[in-house]
Amino acid sequence: MQTTKKWFAVYTRPRWEKKVHQLLQEKNIESYCPLNKVHRKWSDRIKLVQEPLFKSYVFVRISELDKTAVRMVEGVTNFVYWLGKPAVIKDKEIETIKRFLDQYINVEVHPIEIKPGGRVMVKQGILLGRKGIIKQVLHNRVKVTLESIGFTITAYIDKSKISLLDK
Repeated sequence: MQTTKKWFAVYTRPRWEKKVHQLLQEKNIESYCPLNKVHRKWSDRIKLVQEPLFKSYVFVRISELDKTAVRMVEGVTNFVYWLGKPAVIKDKEIETIKRFLDQYINVEVHPIEIKPGGRVMVKQGILLGRKGIIKQVLHNRVKVTLESIGFTITAYIDKSKISLLDK
């Protein structure tokens, strides 16, 4: 079994992010619950409060051996899966989130929309570096049309192997 630690995302019960983070820390499991500083207005005052940036998500840095212990923590419903395996989050992405939240308040999170008509670039494989247009979105794959040497080539590519381009 692998003993190197990697970051994973776990789903929590709704509104349990801070509690799950606390319970994981009590079990000596490294976790991170990104908190967004938000101004909330009540009838008599405005207060700066900390809310989870990602609703129903907490990040854990664990080895393969610790996955069962994480699943057993009250409030954890499951790992976030990508392409059939628990999604690994890059260390630099966690560091970017931490730095961003240290510098800004009232941060908003919006999911990336992969939809027909979007322009993409292939990040891996034989078509590396090619730009194309999304024609169809499937479960974990997209149908992309690539224009090359006067012909249109259509390929089905895993979502993890493309990046969206600005219009």
